[in-house]
Amino acid sequence: MIGILLALLAIMGTLGGGGLETGGEGVALIRIDGVIVAGESGFSMFGGVATGSDDVVDQIERAVEDGGTKAIVLRVNSPGGSAAGSQEIYSAVVRAKKAGKPVVVSMADVAASGGYYASAAADAIFADPATMTGSIGVIAIHQDMSGLYNKIGVKSETIKSGKLKDMFQPTAPLSDEARAVVKGVISQVFGQFVDAVAEGRKMKREKVLELADGRIYIGEQAKANGLVDQLGGLHEAVAEAGNKAGIKGKPKLKEYGAPSLLRWLRGSSSSMQQREVSVTGGLLYDEVAAQLAQGALARDQALKSVNR
Repeated sequence: MIGILLALLAIMGTLGGGGLETGGEGVALIRIDGVIVAGESGFSMFGGVATGSDDVVDQIERAVEDGGTKAIVLRVNSPGGSAAGSQEIYSAVVRAKKAGKPVVVSMADVAASGGYYASAAADAIFADPATMTGSIGVIAIHQDMSGLYNKIGVKSETIKSGKLKDMFQPTAPLSDEARAVVKGVISQVFGQFVDAVAEGRKMKREKVLELADGRIYIGEQAKANGLVDQLGGLHEAVAEAGNKAGIKGKPKLKEYGAPSLLRWLRGSSSSMQQREVSVTGGLLYDEVAAQLAQGALARDQALKSVNR
């Protein structure tokens, strides 16, 4: 059994380290799966995986430096997540384009909120007719758990350096002053999102604002309103990347960032907790992710207090 595990570690570690190459000049395939977090990839606290911006940016930069890679395809299947993480991926796409590597996005089931932000700077965006995308907006959720804490007899004492330092603690309602601060921050980050979409899609800011009420669009609607360029799947996106790079014939794929079993197994419990906090501690571009994350943390805090 140990021998089998070691063999798997070696094989998956190799895939994770260098990617799956089919040889010759071609197109890099980089995947963004699950919730986007700022930092390294890992397990998502809501199940499945979380894609870290550090890893995606590294893969994009390696593709740019690879002389045999003439273009990049981002395969996005993400409901969004960290505002900062999505911005970092967006910036890496911009740098890749400036370096002369065309970038094409292929949207899968969902590429919404931060998933759309990460896609917006691409030279071309492909979506399936039923892909869920858009959801342009920012959200921060505060859950007041004071009623539950009182009911189960949990008391909390906070020592802080400033009156707003604990404004997101679930032990009390959000104050009017804290609410104003959060609204101001959300307004600024939302403006950054809108500006990025306008620049990446070459759209007027007023047009983006019309679309940016948080709603989700399916692929057909997104094409009609200019958020995506073409309807099609990964095959069509790869072909378009090859065309933009001047590759004759069928492009050859080089996949970066294949899952590394070794990397997953070596993650410690403490590092996983840090990644969970990183998802909940910042502004999110995804309402479902925000609600799940805040609810899970509040539940865990309540259980830990009961068990003490």
